[in-house]
Amino acid sequence: MNVSTPRREITLRGLVLGAIITVIFTASNVYLGLRIGLTFASSIPAAVISMAVLRMLGGGSILENNMVQSQASAAGTLSCVFATFPGLIMTGLWQNFPYWQTAGLSLAGGILGVVFTIPLRHALVTHSTLPYPEGVAAAEILRVGARSGNNRGLRALIGGSVVSALFSFCSGALRIFSDTLSLTATAGQAVFQASAGLSLALLGAGYLVGLAGGLAMLTGCILAWGLAVPWLSAHLPNPAHLPPAAFAHDIWMHKVRFIGAGAIAIASLWTLVELLPPVLRGLRAMALGRTAEGDETQQDLSPRTIGLLLLFCMVLMAGLFAAFLAPLTQGFWPLVGAAVLFCVVFGFMMAAACGYMAGIVGSSSSPISGIVIVGAVICTLMILAMEVLGLTPPALLMDGQKLATAFTILVLSAMTATVAISNDNLQDLKTGQLVGASPWKQEAVLIVGCIAGAAVIPPVLNLLYQAYGFVGAMPRPGMDPTHALAAPQPALITMITLGIFTHTLDSNMLCIGLALGGGLIAVDLLLRRRGLSLPPLGVAVGLYLPASVSMTLAVGAVLGWGIRRAIQRRGSAGAASHADTLGTMLASGFIVGESLTGVALAVLSGALGRDNALSVAGLLPSGLPALLGVGAFGVICWWFARQTVGAATTAEN
Repeated sequence: MNVSTPRREITLRGLVLGAIITVIFTASNVYLGLRIGLTFASSIPAAVISMAVLRMLGGGSILENNMVQSQASAAGTLSCVFATFPGLIMTGLWQNFPYWQTAGLSLAGGILGVVFTIPLRHALVTHSTLPYPEGVAAAEILRVGARSGNNRGLRALIGGSVVSALFSFCSGALRIFSDTLSLTATAGQAVFQASAGLSLALLGAGYLVGLAGGLAMLTGCILAWGLAVPWLSAHLPNPAHLPPAAFAHDIWMHKVRFIGAGAIAIASLWTLVELLPPVLRGLRAMALGRTAEGDETQQDLSPRTIGLLLLFCMVLMAGLFAAFLAPLTQGFWPLVGAAVLFCVVFGFMMAAACGYMAGIVGSSSSPISGIVIVGAVICTLMILAMEVLGLTPPALLMDGQKLATAFTILVLSAMTATVAISNDNLQDLKTGQLVGASPWKQEAVLIVGCIAGAAVIPPVLNLLYQAYGFVGAMPRPGMDPTHALAAPQPALITMITLGIFTHTLDSNMLCIGLALGGGLIAVDLLLRRRGLSLPPLGVAVGLYLPASVSMTLAVGAVLGWGIRRAIQRRGSAGAASHADTLGTMLASGFIVGESLTGVALAVLSGALGRDNALSVAGLLPSGLPALLGVGAFGVICWWFARQTVGAATTAEN
């Protein structure tokens, strides 16, 4: 980069383009998160789109592109509030997602996350040797694009999106393709079941997760459906005389998921324990760090601006918490104050932990879901302790503890936004450092991204809920429960929080999960000595998620591993990097295409009042949709592999 050129960073067209990309990636991530509990990193796709569009408009620079990807990345990351807000529907306190409360808490938490990244930037970026793989990759793509353009990457993203949208339309709207394959078998009283989802979004997510994560989730799926469900179905009564498939699903839902919850909790705590020493070292470095006077590439937002933003966030959160508790009429201000303090203090600690983890393995692998679970437990215990001290309204813990559970989820929503933004923004700030961006301008654009994301999230949540519903929470009678969104994290958070308040957690299954989590940690430590890995959190999530999700993610991970091996055998390191970038674009396109189709079908479903308006499945012979779905899915997998491997050959020539 020629550092003598004018520093054109924040532009009107860049802000508009960033806002458009924000709408796309926020909607995609909310849909994907509610369906499978995972999101995809949007920095690299946003950078590719920005470079292509600004190049067509003329005069685009590497610094302007960096600001666009930072804005879009912040908004896409803010969608992580999908992990908590639906819990308010599941408790029965909300019937929809009120715009101002949902947007306001998302905004307050997001801006607080940006504020936290300012001191953490000195600790974990400027004065740190952390690799930041996604931030470095985004910077390299920006550099390459500045030299030669990256239209091939944009074409791959669009091509993957179109293919995925068509496949999703055939399965979700016309229903000429099955979207799930399931096989149930019995051996005596034991029930075995195997399921796989025919979803290109899951395939793409598996490619991005990688082999270690995919195999970990597959291991969890095998533990759940190959061991736990058969053993429990053989030893538990079936008083309702459910068919084998329904009985197996009932056992998984009400027993095995608690094992997964316990394993997730212990794996998350272990991750935090592992992170504690380096985070403390990073905070000490922050205390000693100094900003270079007069160097724009080291200047943050001013202390006065930071203070005002912090005050704004605290006042906004306090107002929204108080509005939620207003029906209690009095005695809720101590609880409001404690909740705001929890969001600030615990939020900063967890932002530092996730930020350090993102610096090591990338934003996508940071244990945000696990941290939210830990936060749920701590917040719940805080409320119970305040009740003992007489600092909570008596009515809070009445009516089955629904209000206390809902308030805990509301507080967690703000904290989740804070942690998620801090986690991702440090990657963006690393990218900015590598390309010579001005930190204070990047921090300002990150706030703009939070505003855009917060504005989009409530209508997207409402659309998806009204069109599909959540498992166990349907907005209208007569809706097809097989198409309901799993919303795994909100269901887990609600289950744990309500279980603690009502003392109804299945302690036996939970204790088994805690013990299993400890065993998985030991296995992972042993494998690390041999240069291998089996992430305990990945195995635990595989236990908790539906088999149709874990299996297809594993297929995508194994497919990605096979493609990378084939590329390594025939190409140079540069060609392999080029092909992997193209694969990332295609995989991201699969996610974006299916997600946006899901949102579009949600709009259609809401307008027509039913979710099968375009279905022609009744005109087809039985079994044909399954054959067509498997065939089309297989052809697309072959096409994906051919395109990616072919990119390495092209780059080599």
